[in-house]
Amino acid sequence: MAEGQAGSTVPRRQLGRNLRDLRNRAHLTVRAAAKKLEWSEAKMWRIETGQTALRSLDVQAMCLVYGAPPDLTEALMGLAKETKARGWWQAYGDSIPEGFNVFAGLEEAADNLAVYETDLVPGQFQTEGYAREIIRTHIWGISEADLDGRLRLRMERQSRLTRAMDPPTLRVALDESVLRRPVGGPEAMAQQLAHLVYVAGLPNISIRVTPFAAGMHSGMVTGPFVILRFPRTGDGIDTEPPTVYADGYTGGLFLDKEREVQQYDAAFADIWKASLDEQASRRLISEVAGSYEKG
Repeated sequence: MAEGQAGSTVPRRQLGRNLRDLRNRAHLTVRAAAKKLEWSEAKMWRIETGQTALRSLDVQAMCLVYGAPPDLTEALMGLAKETKARGWWQAYGDSIPEGFNVFAGLEEAADNLAVYETDLVPGQFQTEGYAREIIRTHIWGISEADLDGRLRLRMERQSRLTRAMDPPTLRVALDESVLRRPVGGPEAMAQQLAHLVYVAGLPNISIRVTPFAAGMHSGMVTGPFVILRFPRTGDGIDTEPPTVYADGYTGGLFLDKEREVQQYDAAFADIWKASLDEQASRRLISEVAGSYEKG
């Protein structure tokens, strides 16, 4: 795990946004603030984007430079202590993929997710046999011990998304290629698709398949992505800004600017419209699962 990555994602992001706002109000650039604090600009960037936990004394120093009032300084120092809280995934130590901390924290806090996948079953719904093949392919030469650790992490993540108490709402659009591309052999695929049919029947999960026959749609341009939304306050204000996550071979990309999120919202709406409805999607998934069972 990268140094400074431990701690809860959401408090880190909240603290970073507040400190960035204070810096802007003080009319200081990142470079000027870093010089006053005798820090690197890279450290300032990590703090303001919520990439690192922060000590209360560091927050106090920043607030002093920015001229923050005492009550706000005290509140932000308290928030800094929450950035060091451990998430459930940190119990898995070295099994945590690089960069997973940030996404796991956001996923844990989100109450609504829109997922589009082009080639693979999303990690939230992967069976052990299917996931094992993906991990082996992604990490060449991985030891059996490390592989087992990653599998345990993936299974624990799934249990939280399908928990009995207040589970998040998921809308999942899968390109038909996800069903047709064999991963781990016919038996593993039959089990995986049968599991997809099961989770598609859960009250908080909607799964649609985007068929080849749909032709051109926005997903062919965007690639796979996840839109995460978070609980709102009693006044209807987002506790966290909606965030788009796009996973890649060498790392993930997080987008939370309003226009960026709106573009992905529009793309997902187009993909969802181009997809089969839930009943027809379950029927297609079952049919493809049956074809794998027949060999």
